[in-house]
Amino acid sequence: MGGKLREERYEKRNGDVKIRDDKDRERSRDKETRVRDEKHQKEHGERKVQDSDEENKRVERERTGRERDRSHHQDRGRETDDSFRSRRSRYDLEDDDDRKKRKRAERRNDSEDDDERKEKRAERRNDSEDDDDRKERKRAERHRDRKTDDKHRKERNRRDDDDEEEGFRGREDEEGLRSRRSHNDYEDGDDGKERKRAERQNNQKVEDKRRNERNRHADGEDIRYKRDREVKGQHQEDRRDGELNEHQEERRNMEVNERRDANINTSASNLGRSGGVYIPPFKLARMMKDVQDKSSAEYQRLTWDALRKSINGLVNKVNATNIKNIIPELFAENLIRGRGLFCRSCMKSQMASPGFTDVFAALVAVVNTKFHEIGNLLLRRVVLQLKRAYKRNDKPQLLAAVKFIAHLVNQQVAHEIIALELITVLLETPTDDSVEVAVGFVTECGSILQEYTPQGLHGIFERFRGILHEGEIDKRVQFLIENLFAIRKAKFQGYPAIRPELDLVDQEDQFTHELSLEDEIDPETTLDIFKPDPQFLENEKLYEDLKKSILGDESEDDTASDDNGDDEDDDEDEDEIDEEEEEERMKIQDETETNLVNLRRTIYLTIMSSVDFEEAGHKLLKIKLEPGQEMELCIMLLECCSQERTYLRYYGLLGQRFCMYNKVYQENFEKNFVQQYSMIHRLETNKLRNVAKFFAHLLGTDALPWHVLAYIRLTEEDTTSSSRIFIKILFQELSEHLGIRLLNERLTDPTMQDSFESIFPKDNPKNTRFSINFFTSIGLGGITENLREYLKNMPRLIMQQQKPVSESDDESDSSGSSSDSDTSSSDGSGSDSSSSDESESDERRRKRRR
Repeated sequence: MGGKLREERYEKRNGDVKIRDDKDRERSRDKETRVRDEKHQKEHGERKVQDSDEENKRVERERTGRERDRSHHQDRGRETDDSFRSRRSRYDLEDDDDRKKRKRAERRNDSEDDDERKEKRAERRNDSEDDDDRKERKRAERHRDRKTDDKHRKERNRRDDDDEEEGFRGREDEEGLRSRRSHNDYEDGDDGKERKRAERQNNQKVEDKRRNERNRHADGEDIRYKRDREVKGQHQEDRRDGELNEHQEERRNMEVNERRDANINTSASNLGRSGGVYIPPFKLARMMKDVQDKSSAEYQRLTWDALRKSINGLVNKVNATNIKNIIPELFAENLIRGRGLFCRSCMKSQMASPGFTDVFAALVAVVNTKFHEIGNLLLRRVVLQLKRAYKRNDKPQLLAAVKFIAHLVNQQVAHEIIALELITVLLETPTDDSVEVAVGFVTECGSILQEYTPQGLHGIFERFRGILHEGEIDKRVQFLIENLFAIRKAKFQGYPAIRPELDLVDQEDQFTHELSLEDEIDPETTLDIFKPDPQFLENEKLYEDLKKSILGDESEDDTASDDNGDDEDDDEDEDEIDEEEEEERMKIQDETETNLVNLRRTIYLTIMSSVDFEEAGHKLLKIKLEPGQEMELCIMLLECCSQERTYLRYYGLLGQRFCMYNKVYQENFEKNFVQQYSMIHRLETNKLRNVAKFFAHLLGTDALPWHVLAYIRLTEEDTTSSSRIFIKILFQELSEHLGIRLLNERLTDPTMQDSFESIFPKDNPKNTRFSINFFTSIGLGGITENLREYLKNMPRLIMQQQKPVSESDDESDSSGSSSDSDTSSSDGSGSDSSSSDESESDERRRKRRR
């Protein structure tokens, strides 16, 4: 920078000096010219006009002088510029050398590329020459083939002409014979006509035979000629290429053998080897009947093919409307033998139509209740398919596998821990595709995760919120996450875990499999392949027995109806009478449940429009209910109560009125209590509180018998968080309604101790302590006094029970039966005295408390 500034200053200074010198010179010249003119005018005043040549010379001299001066100054400036340029050139020399080297290298590369291009052009020329040679050879070969074809055609025509001449001669001989015999035939009459017909038929057969032989001979020559042409062409290609294709010959031989095996007709030794070839059902049944040995490998193969086709057909045609009809047909097949086929068919059908995933999951859930191994095998294969798709970045297959796992979690075939693991893996390193798959998975199974693992679902949504705040994913995926938050805010409305028509399995019957994504999985692919079973007949009989236990004795009923068929044929009149009676008894059944829906609507509107419980009771009693519809009224009353924001005493009084009015309603409310307690984990906290207060009101007013509490078993293993909240609210409401003293008297009633044993267990000290701690934590420790005393006296009672046993054993060894009777009487008196002491101590404590 300093050098440049210096150079600029120097150039400016030189320029200013030049301009100054030029101006001074011009001024001096002007003065000289003026002085010269004045002198000239003074000296030659008279001569004013000079010759033009002299003037021009003078002007030229002045101009040349000026130009000389200017060139001198320009040369001085150039010298300064050259000095500066020489300084700069030193630094530019190295750059010029580098540039020259680069240019030389580029020229070398270009020359090499030109050489390669020349070589390629030469190769192309050679290839074109070879192609021309090949074309010429092909033309020569075609010409030869045409000549040989013409020769063969001429020979074939010549043979045909010879055959026609022979046939013509034969026909002339036959006609001569016919003409000779015609006279005799005419005399014979009808016999001659029949002979002529027979002769014509024989002659026609002879001509047909000759024609067939001629055609066969010509076809054989054509086949031979084609075969020769193929061999010649093959040899010419081998010669042209210069290589012997041994692998192609081996492959050709293998294809010939396969074709030969495929063309062989199925014989008794190869029954069932369809190899994917379609066999009609009637033909397959006939082949199975023809087999004598039912335990042979051929028969087992036939049954295996029939099992595979039936399972595939049933799985392919299942949907939400006919699943209840498909399930018995599916259990009729040997699912233990074809469990691999069933799993493969379900996975293929689900992959082909992901919209029916919930239907396939419901089908698997029903099968899993009877055969746990099938559910475990299917879950393992689906998880393995998911891992493979995730590693291969196969998004369609990954979406299908994730959706299948989501619905298996909804049906409780798979544990919810696998869902949390899967979402964690997908969101560990978020990408657009992984986040999209995770959003779809949470949408499918979010409702059941919110029910069973709300904390886990909360952590998942926090992770989604973090991904949304980072903003590294695409806008479209961000909108998907925002839509998922809106669905969660609406409590997954529109995305239920199980549709009502697919809720086919009770929670108690379902078996849940716990499987982790990190476990090593064996898909057991050998189950998809046929293998002969040495105990085939025994296993088939065992499955028949198992099928009867699952489906019932339908087959026995069918055989009984077949045996009675003869008797029914004999009594045709009686059958006609029975059919007429059945037609009279038949009534139209409303499968759409329109009447039931209208009844529920009427009950709901009556309950919600009434001012008080008395008016509602009078209006509801006016509704005409058919036998069995009383349960609908109880269900609607309980549903209306649970939908309220807070509990209203109106519903309790209305339920009390119906229980007091008719015992049928009381029994229905008992069933409702049992059903609600078994499904209490599905209720929200607000609904759970309202239901508990409703039943507490019925128990407190003796509208509902207290023996319904026998269904509640208060232990750590048999209760959940929801059921404990229900029990807590129930007993707190009873204590507020009755008081702690009256509640304690009810619970200590000796006639009801059998019903309260499950709430106050005495079978195990652990369960006893759990019951005491539970009631103490909810502020009702006063009702556990007897249980506390029992827990304190439990060691002494155990010792008392053990002592008589040991004493009786010792005395039985030493003495006889008399001593046994004495010890038993003494033991009885001792126990009576101990029990009397305990009862006295209990009465004293009660008196002190009062």
